[in-house]
Amino acid sequence: MRKQVTLIGEGADDAGGVFDETIALMCIELEDGTLPFLLPTPNARNKCGYNTDRFVLNPGCSSKTDMDYYRFMGVMFGVAIRTTKPLSLHISPMVWKLIAGIEITMDDLEEVDSAFMQAMRGIWKLSEDITPSTFSEMIPISSYEAYNMAGQLAPVVTGGSNIPLTYSNRKEYVEKAIQFRLHELDRQALAVREGMSLVIPVPLLSLTTGASLETSVCGERELDIQILKRVAKYRDCSANDMLVKWLWDTLENFTNDEKILFLRFTSGRSRLPSRVQDVTQRLLVIKTMKNKNALPTAQTCFFHLKLPNYTSQEILAARLRYAINNCRSIDTDSYMLPRNTEGGASTSDDEY
Repeated sequence: MRKQVTLIGEGADDAGGVFDETIALMCIELEDGTLPFLLPTPNARNKCGYNTDRFVLNPGCSSKTDMDYYRFMGVMFGVAIRTTKPLSLHISPMVWKLIAGIEITMDDLEEVDSAFMQAMRGIWKLSEDITPSTFSEMIPISSYEAYNMAGQLAPVVTGGSNIPLTYSNRKEYVEKAIQFRLHELDRQALAVREGMSLVIPVPLLSLTTGASLETSVCGERELDIQILKRVAKYRDCSANDMLVKWLWDTLENFTNDEKILFLRFTSGRSRLPSRVQDVTQRLLVIKTMKNKNALPTAQTCFFHLKLPNYTSQEILAARLRYAINNCRSIDTDSYMLPRNTEGGASTSDDEY
């Protein structure tokens, strides 16, 4: 049974763009701290090592309700694969390997928490000035506990907080601590896989790598304008029109963040599939007869971009930058307002 979803306080007719925008907003909430299910990597918190711009699953989210949320996250991943509509998420390579069912190693752990691995090496191979009598003074950890992905002290074995860490058992402690960290996200990753299994045949994940899975779910992080150019079509203009040439040249010179804003402006999504053949909707560039100083508009549901016939590339670039930076929400509130034929960045239907 199909159900209609109404966004409270928002007016929009969904032909695809509202769905894409809703998913994009979900991805933002997963990473901006609104929701607790993804955390910045320990390297991000410590400002060192690799993957300082990536996220990991939260080991502290372990209740039944939390597992349901992780399953829903898995459903989102599966839908992204099935629909070839990538998600704008920045999850660490280690997590993608876990979701793919690949055993992670100490190297994977170090790529998200280099400080932890450095500390473990220091405890395993002590410097010469640390002796059994000075061990407790020099090592800041006093029991079988370690900092987890969330930066909180947790026992590395059952009852670990009551087991003293000593000079003689330090190597056993290091082995237990590393094993604890290698498996602390197993429950969360399994819940994500279970969610994916509702949409795609998860056994096929055994045939992929973590990197390939990330690409399938999230597409490429760098937006390739050539993909857009290859799927574009035109109305009241052609690929040889100077206005169109200015558009593509401007987009090629945008930063990647600006390219993503342009994609959000025209389609409601933040990523493109990595293959041209997986782009299911073609960008339609329309030359309009609006005032030449008007802002461009977009019908996100239909992937339409409407451009006034600007007199220079500089004007086009300035107007486009203003539109993509200041018109980031789909809405049809203008249905209730007099039509402005001279053009702001937002007009009717589900336009920006």
